[in-house]
Amino acid sequence: MWNLPNTITVLRIFMVPLLVAVLLTEFPEKEFWGLAIFLLAALTDLADGIIARRTNRITVTGTLLDPIADKLLMSAAFISLVELGLAPAWMVTAIVGREFAVTALRMVAVERRITIASNWWGKAKMGTQVVAVALLILGRKLGHWIVLGTAALWITLFLAVISMVIYFWQNRNVLMEPEE
Repeated sequence: MWNLPNTITVLRIFMVPLLVAVLLTEFPEKEFWGLAIFLLAALTDLADGIIARRTNRITVTGTLLDPIADKLLMSAAFISLVELGLAPAWMVTAIVGREFAVTALRMVAVERRITIASNWWGKAKMGTQVVAVALLILGRKLGHWIVLGTAALWITLFLAVISMVIYFWQNRNVLMEPEE
């Protein structure tokens, strides 16, 4: 039940408060430290999944913890960026709200013994989230290049909305089935 992929996932969860503390504390070069922590945490998301699949160590624990770790990381990063004035609160609310909505859909599906696999749109959204957060963390250091972070945030918002609509449309039967 407990294995290397699950340990990596838990490590990502423990990195979240460290990321927030670094981003929201004033000290020299905090942006670079915050970026390093964020990118390392994002890489653990790739690593735990690859290791679990290649070593055939996919567990129920890992299946439950991994999306929670992802949502904690991305939500904490985005909310920190709002606090720093680097991302509009309304955009972050929409992006984080999408995460909760899709998670709720998946929870209903699990209760009904239906698996909702991730799709290309969701993976693209996750990729743009990582790019947007990374560029926005460096926001003040990038000068005029901050426009790239803002553009990536708009793309993330677009993909978040589109992927949510697609998840709900493709799995509308999950919500229409009567409870047993």
